[in-house]
Amino acid sequence: MNGKRKSGGKKTPIIMAIVIVVIALIVFVNLQSRREKAVKVTIEKTQRHDLTSIISASGEVKPKKNVNISAHVPGRILKIGVKEGDVVKKGDFLLKLDSAQYEANAERDRAIIQFSKSDLIQVEARMKNALNIYNRQKKLFDMQLISKDQLETAEVQYEVSQAQYQATRNQIQQAEASLKSTLDSLSKTVYNAPIDGIITSLRIEEGEVAIIGTMNNPGTVLMTIADLSEMEVEVEVDETDVVGVRLGQTAEVKVDALAGQTLKGTVTEVGSSALQKLTTTAQESKDFKVVVTLVNPPLSLKPGLSASADIIIAEKKDVLAVPISALILKEKGGKDPAASKKSAEEEGVFVVEESRAKFHPVTKGITGELLIEISSGLTEGQDVIVGPYTALRALKDRTLIRQEDKKKES
Repeated sequence: MNGKRKSGGKKTPIIMAIVIVVIALIVFVNLQSRREKAVKVTIEKTQRHDLTSIISASGEVKPKKNVNISAHVPGRILKIGVKEGDVVKKGDFLLKLDSAQYEANAERDRAIIQFSKSDLIQVEARMKNALNIYNRQKKLFDMQLISKDQLETAEVQYEVSQAQYQATRNQIQQAEASLKSTLDSLSKTVYNAPIDGIITSLRIEEGEVAIIGTMNNPGTVLMTIADLSEMEVEVEVDETDVVGVRLGQTAEVKVDALAGQTLKGTVTEVGSSALQKLTTTAQESKDFKVVVTLVNPPLSLKPGLSASADIIIAEKKDVLAVPISALILKEKGGKDPAASKKSAEEEGVFVVEESRAKFHPVTKGITGELLIEISSGLTEGQDVIVGPYTALRALKDRTLIRQEDKKKES
């Protein structure tokens, strides 16, 4: 009996030790499961950089001087003195329309003028004679040698001759005006080059009938002359970007047809109103015309080529900057429910402080290709969380973070 009691007494300490180990293990496992998980992030230090803010837009190459030749008078085309691609100087002969009708009209007007001038001499003589008769009749009437009716008859004859004289003069003036108009039309049957340039388009053949051109009817254009010594690129800039474009800003232009070449240019025109489109909606963004004049364009450059322009709207040297990906919008704490969404959010970055994320509101400056200037809110050398995007969206103040291994990322 005593031996059995001793055996049970030895087992009790062992059982107690096992229970204590199990309890300790359970506590350890619970503590491990409750341990805070760190968020993997990418970190970069704030540094100073040279930034260039650029607006990119696409468009096409156009000559700075471009003249469309349209007919001012209708007529059959008798002769064309140029062909497409010809180089012309100001005053060179371009084409001639049939002028027979206008020459005949001019001869008619000259004949009318000549006849009217001859008639005017006769009418003037009759008017002077009527005046002399009237004056004699007036003297006789004053001497009471003739009746009042005879005086009035002489007066009426004089007034009629005056009216005939004035009518003949008006007829001459009308004929002279008609001749002037006819000669003007006659001069418009011959076309000379208004500028130095190249015939970039010739849309007519000899024998065709030219119709009077109008601004809204491009089909009436006979030919186009362009001065290719001065070329420009006309691009369309979005309404959100055009506010930063100013006259005199430099631009780098790339033409699709000239691979590997970058042309220099200057902004010479910024549209003051949005471009009109055939179909527009209230939600659709608006575009504005911006013209970049090229500096020393190559001879191989042709009108109508597709091009893109990078307009430099701002440049800064040695400014504090962070990657654009680091910027996020965060709701302000304790915001007023009645406040607008814009006032309820602030822009900033997450900075690493003691292995935890800390949100810092910042003030932005100019934006480069991948970096953005920080005017205030950060100092040089701070660790800023720049990604990944999913992690940045989920970060909060005091979140434990762990830097991702860059070797794994690569």
